[in-house]
Amino acid sequence: MLKILLFIGSSSFLGGITRFLLTKLIQQNILSSFPFGTFIVNIVGCFLIGFFYGLSERGNLLNTELRLFLTVGFCGSFTTFSTFSIENIALLKDGNFFYFTIYSLSTLFVCLVATYFGNLTTKLL
Repeated sequence: MLKILLFIGSSSFLGGITRFLLTKLIQQNILSSFPFGTFIVNIVGCFLIGFFYGLSERGNLLNTELRLFLTVGFCGSFTTFSTFSIENIALLKDGNFFYFTIYSLSTLFVCLVATYFGNLTTKLL
């Protein structure tokens, strides 16, 4: 059990750092009150978790530890539902109802589609 916790903890560390750096890079290059950084990170993370679960369903491509490392640890800390939530609250507080609506609905829809395509990709390999 300790080995699994160390796998998850170390990959959570990597996922969190990757999320921070990628979000910052995107937001610095796109000047908008729309939170593109978190939006894109969540889409990429959903694609990746779908892809990793698809690989694990194909048999011996991912052992249990590697699956937990990639999905629970890395993707769990890479995707940012809590950040998504607080950014939506900020949009509402600023009275930016248009971006709130677009961000909320598009994130839900696009992330579900990305997860599906990530999983589908493994079936095409």
